[in-house]
Amino acid sequence: MGSLPIDIFNPLDTENIVDESSRVLEFIADYYKNVENYPVQSQVKPDYLQKLSPNSAPYFPESLEIILGDIQTDILSGLTHWQSPNFFAYFQANASTAAFLGEMLCTGLNVIGFNWISSPTATELEAIVVDWMGKC
Repeated sequence: MGSLPIDIFNPLDTENIVDESSRVLEFIADYYKNVENYPVQSQVKPDYLQKLSPNSAPYFPESLEIILGDIQTDILSGLTHWQSPNFFAYFQANASTAAFLGEMLCTGLNVIGFNWISSPTATELEAIVVDWMGKC
């Protein structure tokens, strides 16, 4: 086992992360502005995505514009839209700006908080917040 060759796998590009992240955030903001226009439960049939996908993974990365276009046309139609104001089954996890930004930080910092040894701070912070909630 070894590392992927740099011409195939590009590590985090600190020069472009702000620009590309901004475009993804704009995409997500537009999604939230229009989420009520999607059917809450997906209307797709099994294997719909297989029919839309190439037979093999691309060898070279596609542009962010192409990826976001694919998400818009192929992925969103296959989702259950939990954030829709028409969805009444469960509580949404990131229905607030604070929760959404917290998820961004967790992902950006790659916090894996399933036990203390994997992330002491995340585990202890979770216990503190649960204790706070128990006092409410």
